[in-house]
Amino acid sequence: MNQTPPVDFAHQDPRLSVEFFPPKSEKAAEQLLQTADALKALKPDFASITYGAGGSTRSRTLEYARRLQDMGYHIMPHLTCVGHARQELKNIIAEFKAAGVNQIMALRGDPPIEATDYVPHPDGLRYANELVSLIQQDFPECTIAVAGYPEKHPQAPDLDTDLKNLKRKVEAGASFITTQLFFDNSVYFNFVERCRAIDIQIPILPGLLTLTSLEQAQRFCSLCEAHLPHKLQHMLDQAGEDPTALEAVGLDWIYLQARELLQNHAPGLHLYLLNRSSIAIQLVQRLKADGLLP
Repeated sequence: MNQTPPVDFAHQDPRLSVEFFPPKSEKAAEQLLQTADALKALKPDFASITYGAGGSTRSRTLEYARRLQDMGYHIMPHLTCVGHARQELKNIIAEFKAAGVNQIMALRGDPPIEATDYVPHPDGLRYANELVSLIQQDFPECTIAVAGYPEKHPQAPDLDTDLKNLKRKVEAGASFITTQLFFDNSVYFNFVERCRAIDIQIPILPGLLTLTSLEQAQRFCSLCEAHLPHKLQHMLDQAGEDPTALEAVGLDWIYLQARELLQNHAPGLHLYLLNRSSIAIQLVQRLKADGLLP
């Protein structure tokens, strides 16, 4: 089977990547595949696919990684420590490798929905840097990405501690960082500056949400403790429940974010799609018209 080529940040063109999540129903599966088919024309450098809380989507993550790869995508599946022994993690990585996937987004992961705190498997891993080390040691040919939190991981006591944890992941062998979503670019620029100050020198790919409602924005901000700017909240509130108006607000906001990020030499964009294509396609068309994406 063809091997997924590693993500390359060596040349000047910014990278473009998208994120899918495994569907839970036939209807959702149809939507994912329609979205993936529509987005192929954008030629993203890679597509990540998420891994549910507690490893709950393991089989579906692998299934749709394969299906997306068959559609021509370069796949980077998520892998989390939650609920897995060390040997099981190695077996999962070997499954990905057998499917032609040799790049992984290494995460600690969220506990199962019914749990309140993260409890590692008795023979498992406690932190994402340990997962990076495991991959690096047993599968050194794999490209490893890790998550960064511009506004701090919700469970970290402060940003300095969170940055020290991020540095551990980098020193363990991560190739690049993808950030949690944010709506205020100053958060990203400050985060990059603080990373560089502690000698984190690998690329930091900004993650942007293709937003379609105020309720959605508030829910995601609550989950990851991101700041929702008052101006964006007001614009979404004014759009009411009109889906066309809401999409226009979401598109305009993410376009202005993306344009400023690329003009200030961000290494690319990682789009949290929620398995929908419309805003992403229009965004990339605008950025290409501006000469900001190849």
